[in-house]
Amino acid sequence: MYLSRFLSIHALWVTVSSVMQPYPLVWGHYDVCKTQIYTEEGKVWDYMACQPESTDMTKYLKVKLDPPDITCGDPPETFCAMGNPYMCNNECDASTPELAHPPELMFDFEGRHPSTFWQSATWKEYPKPLQVNITLSWSKTIELTDNIVITFESGRPDQMILEKSLDYGRTWQPYQYYATDCLDAFHMDPKSVKDLSQHTVLEIICTEEYSTGYMTNSKIIHFEIKDRFAFFAGPWLRNMASLYGQLDTTKKLRDFFTVTDLRIRLLRPAVGEIFVDELHLARYFYAISDIKVHGRCKCNLHATVCVYDNSKLTCECEHNTTGPDCGKCKKNYQGRPWSPGSYLPIPKGTANTCIPSISSIGSKVRKSSHFLSVSCYLYLCCYLCVVHREIPSLNKDSPRSLHGSMMNLQTCDHELVHYVLRYH
Repeated sequence: MYLSRFLSIHALWVTVSSVMQPYPLVWGHYDVCKTQIYTEEGKVWDYMACQPESTDMTKYLKVKLDPPDITCGDPPETFCAMGNPYMCNNECDASTPELAHPPELMFDFEGRHPSTFWQSATWKEYPKPLQVNITLSWSKTIELTDNIVITFESGRPDQMILEKSLDYGRTWQPYQYYATDCLDAFHMDPKSVKDLSQHTVLEIICTEEYSTGYMTNSKIIHFEIKDRFAFFAGPWLRNMASLYGQLDTTKKLRDFFTVTDLRIRLLRPAVGEIFVDELHLARYFYAISDIKVHGRCKCNLHATVCVYDNSKLTCECEHNTTGPDCGKCKKNYQGRPWSPGSYLPIPKGTANTCIPSISSIGSKVRKSSHFLSVSCYLYLCCYLCVVHREIPSLNKDSPRSLHGSMMNLQTCDHELVHYVLRYH
């Protein structure tokens, strides 16, 4: 097992380190998909890579608990304070709103006191493990942009795993392990993100940093996104160009920060001592007051807007793309294979727009009263020359008029150029 883990880490090191390269400090925000520019032929669209702004993604998720009846209050029960097993004046009752602790209270506004929180049933069935899976689903691919922060109302769990899915919950991979004793719980040496580097940033670690102490000042658990970004962008994230460059050229790095679902696996509640106090099991439970997940819709750098409609997130695609993630070309715009946008070259990136297919180009030409005699191939040449600054390759089937010295921007006569620009 340890050999396989070493080999996987070595493979990740090779993947990441093989593309390490410096990038300029200047970087774009990628908040505009296109802008009009002026050329000798008039106004044309200049396309660039673009992405939605980062936001609070907990507003758009669906939460599922397993087992489904694990929330306290049905039937009503009394629970005790962790620090004092004889202080048992707290009650959970699902039928009384003031005493209920449903799952949605993990995602509400926490700017008031006392805080609201979800709470599990107590560990009354000890020694049977008290374990809970909390699954957060977006039904959409999202890119994480800030730390995942879980705030516990009770003591932080002795053992926990944060997992991710990239296929809508069909398969799961660990993101990070948390334990008071990593070696005992998961057979892993304890580490923190500070022990990682650019070359090992994708390593899955077990940390003891967030599992010790159960008093009121020790309630938060992090999954450190920004600390991992800092390996490429610097400690203050000032060199985002470098980070974007690495994300653009390293698929495994990009996928590491991409999810469709997250799962919090609570495996053992905070005990506070070496042994469980079987006489006071009502002091052992899970309670979470807040979960923060910041990110953006993944739109493959083809959109700046992601809309939430009918409980579903969808990118408002630009660049003649379509689909929930802008993952394919629109009908009649399949003149070349779809490709995601690129952060490079910095600062505007590359839009990789979908271009009209030859059949749709021919249709436009035939409908134009000005160019009834213009061939479909000639229109395609002008489109590529004027809009994409590309010189189409010629073959034996190309019109004779396109061969020889005419194969350049001069090929597109003045009238046809304006037709291309008007319809683009």
